[in-house]
Amino acid sequence: MIEVEVKVRADHSKVRSILKKIGAIKIGVENQSDTYFAAPHRDFAKTDEALRIRSLDGQAVLTYKGPKLDAVSKTREELETPVDEATTTEILHALGFREAGVVRKIREVFRAGEITVCLDAVEGLGEFLEVEIVAENEKELEISRAKLFELLKQFGAGEKDSIRTSYLEMVLEKSND
Repeated sequence: MIEVEVKVRADHSKVRSILKKIGAIKIGVENQSDTYFAAPHRDFAKTDEALRIRSLDGQAVLTYKGPKLDAVSKTREELETPVDEATTTEILHALGFREAGVVRKIREVFRAGEITVCLDAVEGLGEFLEVEIVAENEKELEISRAKLFELLKQFGAGEKDSIRTSYLEMVLEKSND
């Protein structure tokens, strides 16, 4: 699966009113805690990869994110599987992985046709809007990206506003200030 994703800063109150106008359906609200891991055998910051355990509502998912595939979005291969958080953390530690950082956010999830719209209130960083669509293969990437940027126009955002920096990178950068 290839997740085609674009993230921008956004005022959630303005975004909610536009979502209502376009008939987006609210799916729910999630309290997410993402623990990212650093590998002992390579630097994920240099390879542009990520490995995390996401905790929400008593469930956990292990996610691998491959390198970004373009220069304007956060499009990348993503692999996920449900896990037991404590056991998986122990396994990763036993293999030499260490915790690299934690990102906590409240995510409101909406559906606008085939596009998932997320309003993220990220602890210590502020409010963001993420739009994403799943592409089955690389042939669909350009069309999928175009659909996302077309939707973002309705929120007053475009390619120039796209943030490719991950929440983890932002959190780590802020903690170094």
